[in-house]
Amino acid sequence: MAEMDTSSGGGHKKGPGVKKGKKLSTRVDLTPMVDLGFLLITFFIFTTTMSQPTAMKLFLPKDADNPEDQNKAKESGVITLLLGNNNNVFYYEGQLLPDASNFKSSSFKEIRTVLMEKKQRTPEKDLVVILKPSSECTYKNVIDILDEMSINVLKRYALVDISVIEEQLVKISDKAGAVSGAQ
Repeated sequence: MAEMDTSSGGGHKKGPGVKKGKKLSTRVDLTPMVDLGFLLITFFIFTTTMSQPTAMKLFLPKDADNPEDQNKAKESGVITLLLGNNNNVFYYEGQLLPDASNFKSSSFKEIRTVLMEKKQRTPEKDLVVILKPSSECTYKNVIDILDEMSINVLKRYALVDISVIEEQLVKISDKAGAVSGAQ
């Protein structure tokens, strides 16, 4: 509340030789304003919604009576992506041949076109993408490839451990790519 300071003393005399009285000072009490500020802060804290955690939507498979039936996929509809070092992606379609002649190399920039071509050639119910991060792969690369699955609307994919043979192929290919990239 505002107050007027009226403690200046005696009566008001006018005339020559009489000094003018001091101007009265006003003092504003800010206590109610502080109370109002805290009330507003409290109101807005309690009425705002907290940020909701964002999560990736996953399509989970339906339960099957026989576990063998649940994991079966046509070999022609499967593409396996192996995540290597330095944003390298290696892939093969179907099963890996013993001579690794179907083992191909790509980068994250080019893998979208590979996935889109595979999606166009394969019926949606047969298309399965298998993701296998290597020990050299970074967490960012795994998230990037999961984002690619979402961007390309690929509903059937699995994150699987990499086999020893595939890990060796990825390491050899990564080293060969590093040597050819340095030249």
